[in-house]
Amino acid sequence: MAKLQQSFYVVCLAFSVVLNLSLIFKLYGHGGQWELSWSRRAAEEAEGVAAIPCSGHGRAFLDGLVLDGKQPGCECNSCYRGSDCSQFLTDCEANADSGDPYFLEPFWMQHASESAILVAGWHRMGYTFPDQAYISQELERLIRKVHDIAGNAVTQGRYIVIGAGSTHLLNAAVKALSFSSNSSFNSSSSSPASVVVSIPFYALYETQTVYFRSLDYKFEGDGSLLPNITDGTKRVIEFVTAPNNPDGKLNKANFQGPNSVAIYDRVYYWPHFTPIPTPANDDVMVFSISKLTGHAGTRLGWAVIKDEAVYQRMLNHTVISNLGISRDTQLRAFKLLNAVVEGGGKEIFEFGYTTMRKRWETLSNALSVSNRFSLQKVEPLYCTFFKKIRRPSPAYAWVKCEREEDKDCYAVLKDEANVNGRRGSVFGSEDRYVRLSLIRSQDDFDILLHRLKQLVSKEDAQPHIYMKNVTNQTQNSCQ
Repeated sequence: MAKLQQSFYVVCLAFSVVLNLSLIFKLYGHGGQWELSWSRRAAEEAEGVAAIPCSGHGRAFLDGLVLDGKQPGCECNSCYRGSDCSQFLTDCEANADSGDPYFLEPFWMQHASESAILVAGWHRMGYTFPDQAYISQELERLIRKVHDIAGNAVTQGRYIVIGAGSTHLLNAAVKALSFSSNSSFNSSSSSPASVVVSIPFYALYETQTVYFRSLDYKFEGDGSLLPNITDGTKRVIEFVTAPNNPDGKLNKANFQGPNSVAIYDRVYYWPHFTPIPTPANDDVMVFSISKLTGHAGTRLGWAVIKDEAVYQRMLNHTVISNLGISRDTQLRAFKLLNAVVEGGGKEIFEFGYTTMRKRWETLSNALSVSNRFSLQKVEPLYCTFFKKIRRPSPAYAWVKCEREEDKDCYAVLKDEANVNGRRGSVFGSEDRYVRLSLIRSQDDFDILLHRLKQLVSKEDAQPHIYMKNVTNQTQNSCQ
């Protein structure tokens, strides 16, 4: 019996050695390199789709429409069609409406290996992380690190909460700040807080505030038009966008005092779009990965908050409304931010700034010869990130139609140049203004520029406008 047991143990030991050797060979059998097993098929599938050329005017995606039961087909950029996106449509509309930040797509194609992820089928299947938190500790660490590199926000000693993009967090901030028991407000007041903005403003502030119909707050629009604000009797929540969407200005809060609080929307406060004169140190600051890395579809934003009570209310809002943010989304954001901070984090900011500066300068030059259209003034400022005076590189062109008869600038560009922008009234301003997006793909920008140049070249001589401008300049110089 003892000999039988001994023989059994020898057989088991031999089997174990063979199994371990086979595993070692599998993992390190190619010159010490890891050999792919279960992930091989997924990696080959992803690279195969990514290699589809689409003539350089489109992309194929794993979840794209499958043609002929073979592989996903090309999804073409604006004005391009055909199975490989090689057909240019000369009469198509120039898309300058949406804020999809495709201008950073070439950067990520150059950094494919650093930014790619392959997610196992069993990746983080629970509701929370092991510490019962709804945010990855490593993701939070990277968020703080990227702010330190950019020098655009103070995060030390601050709380961070994540949401489904900045959209989710803006309403969470309004809700958190609207409680009358908030120490920033007079607790004896039971009337709803007034949510105010300065014109022109991002339309979502109004849309969201009105849509959720809370008894705790009410959208009031331009704060300067409200009674009782300046005397401090009204509770005020002010949206401050810096840089502003649409005109790129570094706005500041207009209302101060114990009954006034500000939500700083700083999604564009990155070296791509604006000089960074100093790290922002506001009570509530909202950022988004969409304008940092260009991944708007990932839907991840974060708020940097000073007050713990406000942080807890915002966290509670995100948990109740969304039960936390997708673990897959957080994994992708983690991978992207890791690529951003690699090598000191300068590469993406230099790429983004160079691209946007060239687009702004090219557009400015094209419209500088026009008497009919003008652009917003964006002043160069010293940037602590680049350590020099930095030229403008805004995300949007805020175009004004100067002719008296051109009261609807959107319609002018749409009808005469086939350019689709966004009306000024969407931003609470006059329709004499229109916003043109400069952050879409290079194809979109090239088509927009071509259409605007054609329109400007058709301008008739306008001596009355020219004389009016000269008169105004003369008067201004005498004041």
